[in-house]
Amino acid sequence: RSSAWREASRCWLLVLDLPPENLIKSISAVPVSKKRRVADFQLSIASVTEDNSSDCLAPDLHLQAQKLAERLKCDAVVSEISAGPGTVNFTINRELLAKTVLRQVLKDGSEYGVKSELFSTVPKQKALIEFSSPNIAKKFHIGHLRSTIVGNFIANLKVALGHEVIRMNYLGDWGMQFGLLGVGFQLFGNKEKLKTSPLQHLFEVYVQVNKAAEDENTKKLAKDFFRKLEEHDEQTLSLWKQFRDFSIDEYIRIYKRLGVHFDEYSGESFYQEKSKEVLNMLENKGLLQKTIKGTGIVDLSEKKDLSSFSTVMRSDGTSLYITRDLAAAIDRMNKHNCDTMIYVTGKSQSNHFQHLFQILKLMGYDWVERCQHVSFGLVQGMKTRRGEVIFLEDVLNEVRSRMLQNMASTKTTKEIEDPMETAEKVGLAALIIQDFQGLLSSDYQFSWDRALQSRGDTGVFLQYTHARLHSLEQMHGNEQLTDINVACLQEPDAISVLQHLLRYDEVLYRSSQDLQPKHIVSYLLTLRTGLPEPARLCLFQAARSVLANGMKLLGITPVTQM
Repeated sequence: RSSAWREASRCWLLVLDLPPENLIKSISAVPVSKKRRVADFQLSIASVTEDNSSDCLAPDLHLQAQKLAERLKCDAVVSEISAGPGTVNFTINRELLAKTVLRQVLKDGSEYGVKSELFSTVPKQKALIEFSSPNIAKKFHIGHLRSTIVGNFIANLKVALGHEVIRMNYLGDWGMQFGLLGVGFQLFGNKEKLKTSPLQHLFEVYVQVNKAAEDENTKKLAKDFFRKLEEHDEQTLSLWKQFRDFSIDEYIRIYKRLGVHFDEYSGESFYQEKSKEVLNMLENKGLLQKTIKGTGIVDLSEKKDLSSFSTVMRSDGTSLYITRDLAAAIDRMNKHNCDTMIYVTGKSQSNHFQHLFQILKLMGYDWVERCQHVSFGLVQGMKTRRGEVIFLEDVLNEVRSRMLQNMASTKTTKEIEDPMETAEKVGLAALIIQDFQGLLSSDYQFSWDRALQSRGDTGVFLQYTHARLHSLEQMHGNEQLTDINVACLQEPDAISVLQHLLRYDEVLYRSSQDLQPKHIVSYLLTLRTGLPEPARLCLFQAARSVLANGMKLLGITPVTQM
């Protein structure tokens, strides 16, 4: 909220007899309309009346809005007050609006919006976010890409809002498949290939050994290898460690291309021993039951009739994925003492996390109320020219290649310093914007052609807008706000941009509440300017600054040439 809004709100507080924090949440910036002139702020009557129940009739609210509008007076800050359907609308003095908004954006820079009073009552928290989490030696499918960019967005947003964030990658680095992989490497492996291209080579080995897995001898060798691994046999463990370490090194290199980093690389292997402790705890608390087959289960039904249960132990007494997840959750809370723990995975795992949280609650861990599963839907149709996506690097290479091809075939393309790097950044923006336009939980059909369009609601267009605004700034030099005549910013187009800039904090607040990036995407795609005169340079600077801030939150690196 700008200082103009702050000045005006003092008199409104007196008339409304409200505490400041209530007023802050009751007033919102009016969405920009291209078809008609709109006010700058609106006060919702329903949110400030004592009787704000759902049965409050619309005509009553409209009448209250009219009465309140009559009591409030215009002043040097507010030039117009009117009543709408259940709202009181305020228009700020136009010159003051331009001067205040531009000064605030340029002064706050990357912190514009996050310093808003909207966040003044939000406590700073410590958040652990688990995302990406691929399986070593298996396909890095498109769900892992979604988890990576969604988790990165949530982490970026929380950091921008002043929270402490731990970014965790929980690798699939344990299980029976490592018995097969170990035997496969002994039969088909190459140490040089493991060093130079671990993900590709381990996947090739895994495919080869799976073909041979029908053979009883191979199955026996795989079981023996995994048993040795669980018994911490030195030679077996050394080979497994090479698989893991070389894979993580390559993941770090690839994540760097995505602009993503992690504070911790964890994995199921960390919790092989601790999961035994979890089984003991479940048994001691009377929660572990044995079936006729000898498997261990936890009854999750309300009536304790086993109508809902979760299997936590195999018949041979070894742990399962959920047991290791229980051990991981308990360990993380003990180690980090987080205020919130967020898991970013596909919605197909919703049932798994529901069970995980239910068991933790039964075990007496009240902090489970602060755990959250952010789920996302399926992406269909993402294929490279070579076929199905197997590795994340395939996607990055494909998007860069297609973008370079588009750039080469466009007549207006200018000479740029590093076309490969620009193509990668623009291509990634295209992927991210297409992914983030809808609700995360929705499935969607991926289209390379739609994603890479240079016009319309695309990441390519966003990058083009940023590069164009940057170019205009460079052409006219870096004039200061004092050099600008704000009287030149009174035409409808300029006012629309100013009003839109005014709304940025609300958009951030909304995304911070539901962790959905679509609010920011929609906001940025609307932030389009067509004002080439030097007198409006400050408006360019402000629009470009906010555009860059929002893009960075989404995980996009803005380009300055295109």
